[in-house]
Amino acid sequence: MRGRPGRRVGTGLLPGRRAGTGLLARLPLPRRTGRGASAPDLLVDPADRFRFTDLLGEATADIGSRPGRLVTTIIGTVLGIAALIATIGFAQTAAAQIARQFDTVAATQLVVTPATARTGGGQTVATAALPWDAVARMERLAGVESAALLAEVSLPTATITAVPVNDPSQAPVAAPPVYAASAELLDALGGRLSTGRFFDAGHDERADRVAVLGARAATRLGVERVDQQPSIFVDGIAYTVVGVVDGLDARAELLDAVLLPTGTARADLGLGAPGDVQARIAIGAGPQLRDQAARALAPDAPDTLEVRAPDGRSQLRQDVQADVNGVFVVLSVVVLLAGGVGIANVTMLSVVERVGEIGLRRAVGATGRQIAGQFVAESMVIGLLGGLIGASLGVFAVVAIALARDWTPVVSPWVTVGGALLGALLGLVAGGLPARRAAQIEPVDALRGGT
Repeated sequence: MRGRPGRRVGTGLLPGRRAGTGLLARLPLPRRTGRGASAPDLLVDPADRFRFTDLLGEATADIGSRPGRLVTTIIGTVLGIAALIATIGFAQTAAAQIARQFDTVAATQLVVTPATARTGGGQTVATAALPWDAVARMERLAGVESAALLAEVSLPTATITAVPVNDPSQAPVAAPPVYAASAELLDALGGRLSTGRFFDAGHDERADRVAVLGARAATRLGVERVDQQPSIFVDGIAYTVVGVVDGLDARAELLDAVLLPTGTARADLGLGAPGDVQARIAIGAGPQLRDQAARALAPDAPDTLEVRAPDGRSQLRQDVQADVNGVFVVLSVVVLLAGGVGIANVTMLSVVERVGEIGLRRAVGATGRQIAGQFVAESMVIGLLGGLIGASLGVFAVVAIALARDWTPVVSPWVTVGGALLGALLGLVAGGLPARRAAQIEPVDALRGGT
């Protein structure tokens, strides 16, 4: 059997390729008998010629041959995966931090209010009244650390000013709301004073005309200092300002209000009953106190009171995480799409540059599926490499920023593993079209025009 010049029949070698190297050297050759190869021996299954290790080796051999192109190819994937991991990590860390701070307030607040009902005229009225000794009753319950009475005083036509003279030339200003409170309010609500002091039980019992202003109400009334015992006038009655509150964790609306002792509000303004009971409780005591508080304040009719107590941990962590993820994951997906387009472009360019190589492999028995698998595997390796680098950078960014803010970094290990796998999946999708084009190249056309 004679072959054409330049080709040795039966060796599987072409000019320019040395024996023992490359993919062709690993191809099985037909077995010969004494008088030549039999027909079954010449038929070798193409699938046996290219094993998975050969496919992986050929797919990774060309990746590192051009480091500059490799860096520009995976940079989009790296940035996309890093942004995605960092976004999820920041959301988890911020949600944990906010929930930890929120739970210290929400999980320790209990509120008891009278139940309400609608009258025939559509008005809402209370069906019961809280007792004036509600604070003492609540503080006898296990789990209640502090309790206070609070009631809004209805003064629809009253004027509240810091000057005794009513100047008709000035434009009317909306009066701040007036609340009656017991002396334990700051402790029960976690309040802070910016100046002065809070009224005590003695002021309440004697119905002294003293007042404490919320920070924003003090600004509106022009009260900045209390060392000179300034006064405010509620419907013409003077009340000495003894303090200014600048923080109330559980009832921030009280910063716009004027606070009076309950005894004073009863004597001067006709307060008939407490509005509600505010209590600071131990974490986890809410479920048991929900039933006990109503029975302690209204033993004969506990159903006439409504008790709002925390059930457990708040859902703020999940809410914050969902909100942050919803905003920034979109940006991460955009960057990932840019990375996928980069991988697809480079893989398509690689197909064009390696047309001759594709034709040679088709000529020696490689199928279109095997050629496509090689390029898909190559793009997957590039995507996986970008995913690994991007996931590492994302975790490092979360840890660095969390430590800088004295937070506890929270990153799920499944998120990092998923980020790396997402990079491989991105490479798989991006390499699909170039691989299909490579598989459709015919050996004759490739060898004629290949480079």
